[in-house]
This record gives sequence, C-alpha cells and structure tokens, in this order.
Amino acid sequence: MSKLKALTIGAVVLLLAILLLAVDPAGVIEALGRVPPGHILAAVLVVQVQIVLSALRWRFTAARLGHHIPARLAIREYYLGGVLNQILPGGIAGDAARVYRSKDENSGGWKRAATAVALERLSGQFAFFLLTFLGLMAWAILHPKNLPMDPSPAIWIVLAIVAALSAAVVWFGTSLKARLGQFGPDLAAAFWKDGALAVQAGLSTLIVASYVLTFMLASDAVGATLPLIAAVTAVPLCLMTMLVPLGIGGWGTREAAAAALWPLFGFTGAEGFAASLLYGIFSLAGTVLPGVLVLAASLLGSLGRRK
Repeated sequence: MSKLKALTIGAVVLLLAILLLAVDPAGVIEALGRVPPGHILAAVLVVQVQIVLSALRWRFTAARLGHHIPARLAIREYYLGGVLNQILPGGIAGDAARVYRSKDENSGGWKRAATAVALERLSGQFAFFLLTFLGLMAWAILHPKNLPMDPSPAIWIVLAIVAALSAAVVWFGTSLKARLGQFGPDLAAAFWKDGALAVQAGLSTLIVASYVLTFMLASDAVGATLPLIAAVTAVPLCLMTMLVPLGIGGWGTREAAAAALWPLFGFTGAEGFAASLLYGIFSLAGTVLPGVLVLAASLLGSLGRRK
C-alpha cells in the first residue's frame, strides 16, 4: 500500500472517530441498535436496482459513442467497479477499471471507453446538482415558514461542498472548458441527438431517486424519519459530498454533513451520523457482496474457457 493511500485511510478513520466523539457515541450506538431487518433487506435491494440502472446508463452512453457493450458485461463491470470505488481512495479506481476492461470491446480503444465512462458519470452528477438546486429553491419558495430559525449550519455545509468541488476542478486541471470543448460532438451524441436526452434524464432520475431512497431508509431505520422535503435538500447535499475525489467512498465527509443537517429537522447530530454511517454500510454490502459473487463467476468462467 502506498503512503498516500495509507494517509487517506488514516485521515478518514480519524475524521470518523472525531465526529463520533463530537456527536455522542452512546447516541450513535443506540440509533444503530434499533435497525429493523426489513430496512436492511429493502435498502440492499434498492442498491441492486441502482447498480443495474447505472450499468444500463453506461451502456447507453457508450453505444451513442459507437462503443457497444453487452448488457451482461456492463452490469458485471459496474458491480466490480463499484467495489473498487467503495474501498479504494479517490472514488475513481472503479471507473478506471471499467475503462481498462472495456477498451477492447470495440474500435476506438481506451479513448472511446474513457469518454463513455466520463460522460456517464457526468450525467449522474448533473442530476444530483439539479435535484439539490431545485429542492433548495422549492424549500425557500413553498415552505418559507418551515425554514430553520438558524440555517447557518446548512449554509456552511453548502459552502464547504462548493469549495471542495471547486478545489477538485482546479486540482485535476484548469483546462476543463477546453477539454469539454473537445467533447462537443460526443456530448451531443450522448445527451442530445435522437432522443438521447429523454433516456439520460429518465435513467439518471431513477438512479438519483434510488440513492435518496436508500438514505431515507437508513435514516428511518435509526429512528430519524425525515420529512419529504429532506429528500430534495439535506439528503442530496450529503450525497454530493461523495463526489469529492479526496476520500474513500464519501466516508467521513458524508457523516459530517448529516450530523450538521439532521438537527435542522428536529433530530440529533448522532442520529444524522448514524443514518449516514448506515447508508454507507447499506451501499457497501449491496455492492461488495454481489460484486464478489460476480467476480467469482467471472473467474470460474475464465478457467472453464481455458480448459
């Protein structure tokens, strides 16, 4: 293990420990101790739907670029990529693996494969941003009297997310605009031409909804049943922290956001921390366990073909 990976893992563990002590460890343990088995099963099933729909979105995006991937292969690779994204620092190792393992499926090599993966991720991230923006606007316009008396924690969370995402953009290259310009024809093919927008919007809406539903189930499981408005405000804000490629699967930053935002709905920071922690466990279990089975089946199939 490289020093950078070790430092990243250590930083995440330290952040989680500090947050746990700050929000009341006994409260977190009590909240996690009341999780019903039915919620676990429901959340894990939702994660399966999420992964399959994401794989189909990737397959559709790749096909629009002339890079055709069989549905079964797309689903298998998405599971394997999800496992890597969950357990390795940066949150992009799984995407890199998808590029590498799918680059030989058609002509175009790794460039076509990389573009397809990048645009598929872009579709999902845009949907998250749009949901959060519309949700915050709806909260302010339709329910102004229900806004928290002191919204400063939420404001700081939003500012922190914007700052982190901005730093990530700078970190990975200041020529983002120029690079997007080079992808003009690909962007048009993947998102605009021949009804692509309807397909992308439909798939991304369902996928984002599955993320939000999993988080809502996790919060309900720890006894913090969130109001519907939280599904388009607090929950997407927490999930957006996972887009910052500086940690491991969003662990730590997601819990910090939940601990700060849940009190706005009358719950404790400990319940927010527990809900986010449980969400991470649901996502990890729902991805890693089937992913291991998919990997085992892939290895057995390879051995069988060699014989």
